[in-house]
Parts: sequence; C-alpha cells; structure tokens
Amino acid sequence: MSGSRANAVFYAESYHPIQAGSIDGTDTLPHDNAVYRALLCSSAGLYDPFGDPKVIGDPYCTVFVGHLNHLTTEDTLHKAMSKFGRVKSLRLVRHIVTGASQGYAFVEYETEREMRRAYEDAHHSMIDDCEIIVDYNRQQLMPGWIPRRLGGGIGGKKESGQLRFGGRERPFRAPLRPIPLDDLKRLGIPPPPEGRYMSRFQVPPPPRRKRSNMDREEPSHRGSSIDREDRYHKGGSIEGEEHSHEGSSVDREEHSHRRSSIDKRSSIDREERFHKRSSSDREVRSHKRSSTDLVERSDKRSFIHGEERFHSRSSMDWEEHSHKSSMDRERHSHKRHRQY
Repeated sequence: MSGSRANAVFYAESYHPIQAGSIDGTDTLPHDNAVYRALLCSSAGLYDPFGDPKVIGDPYCTVFVGHLNHLTTEDTLHKAMSKFGRVKSLRLVRHIVTGASQGYAFVEYETEREMRRAYEDAHHSMIDDCEIIVDYNRQQLMPGWIPRRLGGGIGGKKESGQLRFGGRERPFRAPLRPIPLDDLKRLGIPPPPEGRYMSRFQVPPPPRRKRSNMDREEPSHRGSSIDREDRYHKGGSIEGEEHSHEGSSVDREEHSHRRSSIDKRSSIDREERFHKRSSSDREVRSHKRSSTDLVERSDKRSFIHGEERFHSRSSMDWEEHSHKSSMDRERHSHKRHRQY
C-alpha cells in the first residue's frame, strides 16, 4: 500500500454487523458475541427501524446528539441546539423505568438546510461541560442498521467490548493487507471504496432526500420531447417522431384557432360594450345639452321681455312726465300774463 493512503479513511454507506466490527472493513468472521448477535438479527430480519412508535418527524431534518451529560435537560439542549436553526421537536432518550437520561437525543429542525448546518457546526461543541458528537439519523436513513442494544451501532468504548467502526467519529481505516473480495462478496459485505478514500479532517456528507419518480420522469420527458423536436428539425425521418410532431402541430393549430376565436369573441364583446357605452354617453350628453340650451333660451327670453317692459315703462313715464311739465309751464305762463 502507498504511503499517501496510510492515513486515509472511508465511511460506511450501508450497515453490516461484521464490517462494523472491523477496523478496516475487511473482516469476514464475527470476533465477539455482540457482533454475532447483531448478525443473527440482521439475517433473520428481527429488527424494524421504522417500528419504534416514539420516532416521529422527518429523518432528513433530524440529527443525533450523543455524549450528553446525564444532567442535561430538554430546555438546556433546546437552547444550545437553537443556535444552528429553528428546532421543531426534540426527544431526549430516557430510561423506561428510572426516567434517567441515557446520554443521547434526537433533534428535528424545520428545514434540511438547518439540519446540515447543525451537522457541520455543532459537532464537538460543549454542552454542560461535555463534548457532544452530532450525526445524522442512521436508524432510518442507513440501510441495514442494527442498534447498540442488539449488538450493532457505531462508535462505543473499547472497555465495553462493542467498539464499532464506519461512522463519523470512528471511520474505517484503509486496509493494510490484501482485500478478500471473494469472501466479502459471498457474505454480502460491501468492499472498501478503492480510489475514494478521504482524510480524517473531511466531513462526510449526510444522505440527501431522494427525488420521487414523478420528478425523475418530468425532466426525462421534457428532454425526450426536446430531442424529438431537434431530430425533426434536423431532418430525421422517424415515423413516430413525425407522427408526434404532426399531432403536436395539429394540437397547436387547434389551440391557436381556439385562442383566435376566443380573442375575436372578446373583441366583439368589447366593441359592443364600447358602442353601447358611447351611445348611452351621447344620449346623456345630448339630453344635458338640450336641457342647458332650453334653460339658457328661457333665461334670454325672460331677460329680453324684462328689458322691453322696462323700456316701454320708462318711455311712457317719460312722456307722461314731459306732458305734465309742459302743462305746468303753460299754467305758470298763463298766471303770469294775468298778473300783468
């Protein structure tokens, strides 16, 4: 083995009890009773990772928090993990009889982005004077997972006799001896990833959410339709493509004809509404104008009649006044002649 790969590591993407008990992932026999018990549970299918009724929430938004202080409460953990995102739910695992903390918990965030932020930044942080470890929810996201109580799990202490490898805290080391590929294939153990080793300082990414079949079919369908159109325009002579193109052209023509008919109807309706509105507006305006003209004409007539009456009255008064003044002058002159 080359010296550049001496410190290289790799991580397990699926769980196998014998491989998890091996430091380099190449063992073919169980080396302790716990591994043997986990192998029996795995081969017999006795463990259901989705059978726990206490496990709720979205696994892609949930992180596993381990190495907690046994005095840490839910409030303290919630406050510490809220620094990395909005905590949706939190479950601190406690003993079923005593109610004491078991030292690990599951924290669910609102979004997957917040979960990944906590996965990267909260690892090896301090809560109540204890350095915690953070990992993704392997119970529901790692194929073939066997928990610690059945001899499986990842990590552990050397004194307990259940030291497991392949996880984020203790990855597999690169093999120092030839890999028994035939034995691994016979037992169903995935071989080490040749050429894809990582450094211990690199962060292994958690699994991403798989897209549904509808999401996969839509891009492929769009791509196939685009390819068919390109082939048709380039001069391809495939009957299925021509038929599909003819059908699509007919559909487009029918769709355009429907749109044109709808546009024509809408334009006709708009013209009718416009003519009706314009005619009604003209009638209202003509009625207003006629009423205003009548009022103005009546006002003018009354003013003219008033002026005529005033002039006639003034002329009559002037004639009467002049006649009276002439009579008075005659009388005055006649009196003066009498005096003389």
